[in-house]
Amino acid sequence: METKTILLIEDEIDLANEIELTLNKWGFNICKIDEFDKILSEFLEKKPQLVLLDINLPFYDGFYWCKKIRGMSKVPIIFLSSRNSNMDMIMGINDGADDYITKPFSTDILITKINALLRRSYDYSISSNILFYDGLALDTEKGIVTYNEKSLELTKNDMKILSTLIKNKGKIVSRENLMMSLWNENEFVNENTLTVSINRLRNKILELGLKDFIKTKKGIGYII
Repeated sequence: METKTILLIEDEIDLANEIELTLNKWGFNICKIDEFDKILSEFLEKKPQLVLLDINLPFYDGFYWCKKIRGMSKVPIIFLSSRNSNMDMIMGINDGADDYITKPFSTDILITKINALLRRSYDYSISSNILFYDGLALDTEKGIVTYNEKSLELTKNDMKILSTLIKNKGKIVSRENLMMSLWNENEFVNENTLTVSINRLRNKILELGLKDFIKTKKGIGYII
């Protein structure tokens, strides 16, 4: 899968570093702007697939740079701003931005918007590999679960159980169905195997800070 490059234009250093760290975890290549009077030349050099653009910047504001970028490219642009007035949002969209996120924002929201915009713009299928539920994200391609900036690797069985539960969120999944999801021709899965796998998965999710994520419905199965 081709790595997507995101140009990050944000002068709040701590926030820029936090965004860079988060997006790197999701496999994006992040290019941060350091010289805010040379944004256009950096854009032309890096050739990003998406731009994250703050409004309050040194030299010229984000509206100015959005119009400059839009004058030569259809690249997706998301505004990041502490200014939450309707007029600012309208100006941003009118200047050519595709979306507008108000600070402070959840990184889960940012990732979701980025993936949706990339998919619409490039017929990009990353989101099909990532399942979201209540702030938790499961990357089924990499076998990594993430919550509140913390990530853990999962075993193949952990991932199969968690993905089955997320896909059926709000519904009870029977033990039989979960055992079927784990079964393969080289491994016999019984009740004990499932119980061990569920307990291991619960402990891992607890490490991320989520309590009682997987609930037992006695005699029936499990639900999230």
